[in-house]
Amino acid sequence: MRISARADYAVRAALELAASTEDAPLKAEAIAEAQDIPHKFLESILNDMRRGGLVLSQRGGNGGYRLARPAASISIADVIRVVDGPLVSVRGVRPPDLSYTGPAQSLLPLWIALRSNVREILEGVSLADIASAELPSDVSALADTPGAWINP
Repeated sequence: MRISARADYAVRAALELAASTEDAPLKAEAIAEAQDIPHKFLESILNDMRRGGLVLSQRGGNGGYRLARPAASISIADVIRVVDGPLVSVRGVRPPDLSYTGPAQSLLPLWIALRSNVREILEGVSLADIASAELPSDVSALADTPGAWINP
């Protein structure tokens, strides 16, 4: 599974908004600078997040962005889906829409299982969890598995 730059930037921008202690909205420039995200690219991402109902925007001198709902109610999956679409696809097709024959028939349940696990993790972690550095224990346990940080 690959996390696109767009998804990575979107999650990081959402985390900046989640961690903000300001009452005023955050400007895109401030988010871009804090997370080292190209400003124009971030504007496009924030626009997608606005259309997806994750952020609110305010125009004017005191304008900027804020989360549309509490950080605890926005999962990482929500953010990724808004900017990138489905969490898991094969050649751009969602697994239930695939079919295989012969020795490849058992591949479909594998893709479905993968999608299920990805969903379980990304839907089970909120922006608030990450912003507070308190990942759910099952996610922390996976990250602490021997070999988890080693690239094969």
